[in-house]
Amino acid sequence: MTPMPGTRRRAVRLVLLAITGVLALAAPARPAPGAPGDVPPGYRLVWSDEFDVDGPPDPAKWSHDTVMNKAGWHNHERQYYAGPGAANAVVRGGRLRITARKETPSSAADWGGQHYTSARLLTRGKAAWTYGYFEVRAKMPCGRGTWPAIWTLGDGTRWPDEGELDIVEHLGRTPERVASAVHTAAGSGGSSVYGAQRLADACTRFHRYQMLWTPDDVSFGVDGFVHLHYPRLAAAPAAWPFAAPQFLLLNLAIGGDLGGEVDDAIFPVVFEIDYVRVYQRLK
Repeated sequence: MTPMPGTRRRAVRLVLLAITGVLALAAPARPAPGAPGDVPPGYRLVWSDEFDVDGPPDPAKWSHDTVMNKAGWHNHERQYYAGPGAANAVVRGGRLRITARKETPSSAADWGGQHYTSARLLTRGKAAWTYGYFEVRAKMPCGRGTWPAIWTLGDGTRWPDEGELDIVEHLGRTPERVASAVHTAAGSGGSSVYGAQRLADACTRFHRYQMLWTPDDVSFGVDGFVHLHYPRLAAAPAAWPFAAPQFLLLNLAIGGDLGGEVDDAIFPVVFEIDYVRVYQRLK
């Protein structure tokens, strides 16, 4: 989810990013480090949300990001992100439910002309991490125009200089495919290196979306199988801003450069998250 307004994501699958010499392996899915599904040896749980209390998302862990509603969201997205208290982000039955609706919140002071509502949650100012094993169990929404994402951003204000790690993105127009990406300042306009895999039941079953981020590399996978490995190369320092804290985001965008054409018949649609867990290596 590129965070800069008006910047078109250029998600190009590369084996060699020639401009910088950055090697990014987008190989077929293979076992993740350690046994599939296991937390890497020597790691301990440092932060989690099990979504086991019904009601709004825990305000001690999550904030609602609404800052761009009036101006319009990045990548030409078409949603209005509702704030605390709205029904777009609710914990129920042990799961966080982010719901997008076809509605026009024109009475809101920060309405920017949108005709869809959704939610974008983030841990900025509450929790951020440098390195770790991240696992989020989730079920994707379906329907043309949906664009859910689980991702991290540098804990500052400069994009793409501080980097972006997309644990998973899913497009409703290609429901049997999930992808991960890395954004840095090494390319033009924060262009990405990405990897993807086929997941036939992404919209009907829960899966474990995983990222292992170390001082030397980042790997992304689903249910213990890696589809993108991004190594740190000393020859390309601009391509590795990942030695500083990043915070976590969960959101469901509608339309935009990647979301594409929206089918109004799909609404309401729900992005469900069972848990979010962050582990770090024992010191």
